[in-house]
Amino acid sequence: MSTGHAAYAHGAHRWFAGHRTIGGPEAWLVWVLATVFVIWLFAIQTGYAVVSPDIQKTAHLTIAEIGLAASIYTWVFAIVQFFSGALLDRFGSRPLMAIAVGLVAVGAFLYAGTTSFATLAIAQSVLAIGSSFGFVGAGYLGGKWFDAAKYGLMFGLVQTFASLGSAVGQPLILAVLGQMTWQQLLVAFGAFGVLLVVLFVVFVRNPSPLPTDAAIAVPEGESNVVAQIFRDLGRSFANVKVVLASILAGTSFGAMLAVGVLWGPRIMEARGAGTDFATILTALAWLGLAIGAPIVNVVSDRWQSRRWPAFYGLLLQALAIVLVIYLPREGNGAALVLMLAIGFFAGAHMLGFTIAAEAVSGALIGSASAIVNGICFIIGGLLTSVPGALLPADPQLADYQGALWLLPAVVVVGAIAAACVDERAPRTQDAAAPPVATTLS
Repeated sequence: MSTGHAAYAHGAHRWFAGHRTIGGPEAWLVWVLATVFVIWLFAIQTGYAVVSPDIQKTAHLTIAEIGLAASIYTWVFAIVQFFSGALLDRFGSRPLMAIAVGLVAVGAFLYAGTTSFATLAIAQSVLAIGSSFGFVGAGYLGGKWFDAAKYGLMFGLVQTFASLGSAVGQPLILAVLGQMTWQQLLVAFGAFGVLLVVLFVVFVRNPSPLPTDAAIAVPEGESNVVAQIFRDLGRSFANVKVVLASILAGTSFGAMLAVGVLWGPRIMEARGAGTDFATILTALAWLGLAIGAPIVNVVSDRWQSRRWPAFYGLLLQALAIVLVIYLPREGNGAALVLMLAIGFFAGAHMLGFTIAAEAVSGALIGSASAIVNGICFIIGGLLTSVPGALLPADPQLADYQGALWLLPAVVVVGAIAAACVDERAPRTQDAAAPPVATTLS
């Protein structure tokens, strides 16, 4: 065997020989794969938003059925989301993450084969179950494979790439649809998922657990897995910092989602802006989040505080939302900057994940992250739908301004929650934990 082949064989052997080091090359590979999973599932979701009119036409569906299918995704995701983190805590990333990737791939293939409402509803349900492990799984793997000092930054970078994918995904998909049908596009998404499943099966797994985490994960005499999962969720919910982290993250991200995706563009259209301009505003909000998500963790580490960067970030986000809502009719130029600012300051919501992860033991990181992400999702849904109930059938600018005050008010509540986070006591659950082992479980 040549020297080159010998070196390759030696290196390949080491990938499977149980030598894995926290923060080493294997950690980066696992993190990259988890991040690719998040970007990919975001691309499928963006793709569905683009091709849903074509699906409606091809499958002879009504607009009400398209809306109901979207609601099915929302509720399945919301329910499964709370259990995804607990399942990761209980069983680890292998094989759960590979199964999740597989479910998203199956969902993509089902989308491509949609011929009826039943097929579409099944596709939405399968995709929602798999997607519920995406963002939380990336955070869970980052918490397992990197030391605590890097956790917030790594999770922020996941949000950065996911946001960039959302910002550029729609125009790219529109361009691709000029060269192929929507069914071919979704089959391509599914085919990529098959490749990703293989990579996850081969490479993605946990480092070996700490003895203290193992003791928490498998209590003596406990055989009821469902009871274990509910107990883990209960432990996380009982932690005041996790609750406060969920409130600050949920209000910040929920408002950004509501303003960036729906109400910001709608209020600018009420001022006379065109649809293309509204699309640009949405992209700018996601771009701002992509920039702000990793920066806020760097600032937090520099200040040696989670509370105050989150507090000031949410206050500035609320101010930017107020300015977008109550701009004069000629404020289109300022809206570009303000929508970027809303996304940028919404990056502070990532500190909610960091606070929650630092408040619990290593065995509960998945549960705590899932709770925070689940609250983000629920509040985002409420802030997207509730203002609509306050608007007349044909809303004008004054109607939007009279209903959307709820958004900055909710963000201010999040800022108050951030200010209430107690930073005096460090995380104690793992205080006596020995160094992280470097072998696989």
